Amino acid sequence: DVGIIGYGSSVYEKRASRTELSYFAEAARAALASAGVGRDVVDGIATSSTTLQPDNAVTVAEYLGLSVTWASVATAGGAGAVVNVLDAVRAVEMGRAGFILCLAGAAQDGRFFRERVARFNHAIADYLAPHGFGGMNGLFGIIQRKHMETYGTTRAQLGRIAVDQRANASRNDSALLREPMSIDDYLGAPIVADPLHLYDCVMPCSGAEAILVGPIDRAAPGEAVRLLAGRERHNHPAGEVSPLRGGWETFRDSLYDEAGLGADAMDFVQAYDDYPIMVAIQLEDLGFCRKGEVGPFLELHRLTWDGTFPLNTGGGQLSCGQTGGGGGMIGLTEAVRQLRGEGGARQVAGAKRGLVSGYGMVVYGHGLSASAIVLEAA
Repeated sequence: DVGIIGYGSSVYEKRASRTELSYFAEAARAALASAGVGRDVVDGIATSSTTLQPDNAVTVAEYLGLSVTWASVATAGGAGAVVNVLDAVRAVEMGRAGFILCLAGAAQDGRFFRERVARFNHAIADYLAPHGFGGMNGLFGIIQRKHMETYGTTRAQLGRIAVDQRANASRNDSALLREPMSIDDYLGAPIVADPLHLYDCVMPCSGAEAILVGPIDRAAPGEAVRLLAGRERHNHPAGEVSPLRGGWETFRDSLYDEAGLGADAMDFVQAYDDYPIMVAIQLEDLGFCRKGEVGPFLELHRLTWDGTFPLNTGGGQLSCGQTGGGGGMIGLTEAVRQLRGEGGARQVAGAKRGLVSGYGMVVYGHGLSASAIVLEAA
């Protein structure tokens, strides 16, 4: 019986004050401490990072003083950390390792991020960057405009995501953006890439997240989290530029079938939130509402930790900041925190199960990778 037995986060900083390995080490120490185990038991490692190269999981193991039998590097951008944890659970079940430390993060600032985005992959570097494509904001501005014109979705509806997540972040001392934000603040913010405004866009920052996978019986009672189901899908829909759907729609039914639970059984959702529009598309594709009806869905619900549909209860990337590859794991660590009843001032009452989704690897107007897992308190 294998699951998540520990989790941890490093400090988040707008500008890196140290190396990425230092952030990794801080998050790893916290994860081991929360599991009540020592470094000597760890014999597997996985990394998710867009800034770690030329280092990788094996060299990180060396730097952290670990001798491992299993190592993996995420290849799916913001969907990769979820996939890493899914693969780590399966690897321990197969006997490939006993305890696997999954790490995700970055050491970066805004300038470094802009330079990295321009060479994110050959599709962007060769065909978009030379023409001043406006970075990721320019690409996702097209997606939001397309959703608004196709389904009648409004900025005010999407703004509920950013506003309510900021309310969640006000109860998270680790979030970089905690000051109150109203819907008027959101709507009146400066334009970045029409129709995206300032509060639609994540702020690049530095930090790391960590998850420890191992035997559930090694965790203290009430502190382990079981993975009920997990899926990934890449390059869907194939060949479509600026799609309004993603790989989640292809595995939604099988995900819930394996978990033995439907979307209505989730006590919270931690969705990858590089932009509110992508959160909205995930909610549609994962079955929380019909395609094109996310606008009225957002109007119907309060998305705060104590609301009718708790979403990104720690504030998500939109309020905490985006730590590169760590952006795909911040939802995982928050989900484990909630399922262990350690959410503090933002604890979702009676939280027993939840869904975490990932998204990433953007190329020519198309995010290639989607992932999701369903978790339950063991």
